[in-house]
Amino acid sequence: MTTPETDDAGEYSGRVAVITGSSRGIGRHLALELASKGALVVVNYRTNAELAEEVVAEARRRGGDGIAVRADMENPEDIARLFDATADAYGRLDFFVNNAAAAAFKRITDLKTHHLDRSYAMNLRPFVLGAQEAVKLMDRGGRIVAVSSYGSMRAFATYAALGSYKAAVESFIRFMAVEFAGYGITVNGVNGGLIDSDSLEYFYSMPGMAPMQKVIDAIPLGRPGTVADMANAIEFLLSEKAGYITGHTIVVDGGMTVAAPPYWHDTTDPLGLPPRPTRD
Repeated sequence: MTTPETDDAGEYSGRVAVITGSSRGIGRHLALELASKGALVVVNYRTNAELAEEVVAEARRRGGDGIAVRADMENPEDIARLFDATADAYGRLDFFVNNAAAAAFKRITDLKTHHLDRSYAMNLRPFVLGAQEAVKLMDRGGRIVAVSSYGSMRAFATYAALGSYKAAVESFIRFMAVEFAGYGITVNGVNGGLIDSDSLEYFYSMPGMAPMQKVIDAIPLGRPGTVADMANAIEFLLSEKAGYITGHTIVVDGGMTVAAPPYWHDTTDPLGLPPRPTRD
């Protein structure tokens, strides 16, 4: 086994992490960061076994280890099988990160019953069922983190089905935090803004969608977030440094959801933002 490529080698040595949807995007980045610090990662995927095995191979190269487990998060039996595989491989669990998500992007008047059912089955139910299974394996305490998005608290085009269920996830986070505290388990969330990913490209490529650049222009930090920005926040909540934080959702959005019209970038002299003051 090679030496981890990090100065923080061993921070998560022997810790077991289940990360749903971890063959790509945020989940992949997080899995590899944890593995580089000694973690044993359970890489969950739905269809692309090759990508998942690549993540496991890279996790081993970085000094951790892992297994790839096919499980469709819409299927309760598959969710149970994901945690059965974890128990068989490692006998316990330290971290559960609910990351996988999917939904129909449609106007509310166009949502059919199957759109609503799938949004629930993919975004809310797996978090609750997964947390139930995770608790059984966290015999020495642990961390649960759910990935949310700014549609949970802001309304924008075609996002009602996903955003509403993400809001429900954030509500469950608060209830779980209180109920699981006695087990030594913290429960938190990370709410992402405009995050540069395959999902973002898909969303803004829909016919009729507003230009992405117009949204980026309204972000105070002036850029979309990255999968690393999200993974870093999740990792913080998994770390010992966050041991006294539970029941909360961290917003990672470059300030987007605290800004409101009239936006500073739309102002002109004499109100336009000046250059940064100096001591001269």
